[in-house]
Amino acid sequence: MISKNNIALALDNNDDLNEIVELINKTSESVGVYKVGLEQFIRFGDKLFDVIRKNGAKIFLDLKLHDIPNTVAQAVNSAILHNVDYLTIHTIGGAEMMKAAAEAAKKSPNAPQIIGVTILTSIDKNAMNNEMGIAGEVDEKVADLAKLANECGLDGIVCSAADLPKVKPILPADFTIITPGIRLAGGDIQDQKRIATPQNAIEDGATILVIGRAITGAKDPAAAAKEILESIHK
Repeated sequence: MISKNNIALALDNNDDLNEIVELINKTSESVGVYKVGLEQFIRFGDKLFDVIRKNGAKIFLDLKLHDIPNTVAQAVNSAILHNVDYLTIHTIGGAEMMKAAAEAAKKSPNAPQIIGVTILTSIDKNAMNNEMGIAGEVDEKVADLAKLANECGLDGIVCSAADLPKVKPILPADFTIITPGIRLAGGDIQDQKRIATPQNAIEDGATILVIGRAITGAKDPAAAAKEILESIHK
């Protein structure tokens, strides 16, 4: 069942707290999840969390944790104190790190879903092979990391829409799949290299679409969010 919880609005690229609060208030009828990333969490801390909750929405804390297992486990414990709904870690950190994060989350009923970031949507095959030193095709590596994330007890993954056909069949039906790099047809791809439209991503198995500038850069963000929600309903 498609609902506004299938849309996560990325609250990036804005250093004005009042403008972000206004954006949340305006779009919450069509947006069920708000993504607070490194930029905004470092700048504002948890100031946005109450605003998101007051609008009846979920908090997606996108910190992409990547450290030794104990440090990541302790960071999960700290995130639990903020009562967030989703928290990201890097799957490239390895099995022990992912298991430590999953185990930390299992100890609390208020724990967020632990979501494993696979290969960033800004990374293409050339960058993965020649800069990161990882051989093979991007979607194959994403599938390997997705399978490992599931085996380590994570609740979901982040992957490009281009990788969905490869990962969806190997994951449980209730596994959360968050897809960034969503652009409207004809939109500017900007810093993303592996993108898709909202409709394509949902059809291929994404459960949450991360959308940023298609809404935040619109003249009427509320109308843009409503249009996107209606488009995926179709």
